[in-house]
This record gives sequence, structure tokens and C-alpha cells, in this order.
Amino acid sequence: MTALMTAAIYVGAAVAEIAGSFAFWAWLRLDKSALWLIPGIVSLIIFAALLTRIDAAFAGRTYAAYGGVYIVASLVWLWRIEGLRPDRWDMIGGAICLIGAAVILFGPRGAVA
Repeated sequence: MTALMTAAIYVGAAVAEIAGSFAFWAWLRLDKSALWLIPGIVSLIIFAALLTRIDAAFAGRTYAAYGGVYIVASLVWLWRIEGLRPDRWDMIGGAICLIGAAVILFGPRGAVA
């Protein structure tokens, strides 16, 4: 699997997870209808299914690398959906997380790892 395909799956998973979680947030915190839970649950199922498509031998490593992508996607959500532009500390933190995710996912490993 190419790095571009891996990145696309991670981004898709992040969007699905954030959208699904936001549906619950909207229902419980923004007093939206419980009907918001239907697309929210579907979105969370899509999120879980997408993560299984990552070409990694261990789920924990896949989830750890995903964490960095999730953080950056959350900051994009904050900006584009909730209307609050991330500040420089958000941006620096997000960059550090993406670097960490790349090290975890693409770092050289022996045949046993």
C-alpha cells in the first residue's frame, strides 16, 4: 500500500470518527434531535472499517499512528465546521503529532516487528 493511500484512509477514518462523535455531541450538548445518532453511528462504523484497511501487522501501531492524524483532523474540524481558527500552538502541536505518526507508521523495522 502506498503512503498516499495510507494517508487517504487515515483522513477518511478521521473525518468519519469526528463526524460520528460530533453527532453525539450535537445530541447531548447542542440539544439536537436523537435522529442525529443514526448518521453518527453509521459514521463510526465507517471509521472502524477504514482503520482495518491500513497495511500494518499490528492494530496498536495502526491506532497509535492514527492518533496524530486524528489530532490534525480535529483542528481542521474546529476551524472549518465550528468556525474557530487554530492558533499557532495548535498548529505546532498538530505538526509534532503528524511527525510522530509518520515515525510510528513508516519507521524502519526488522522482520520481527
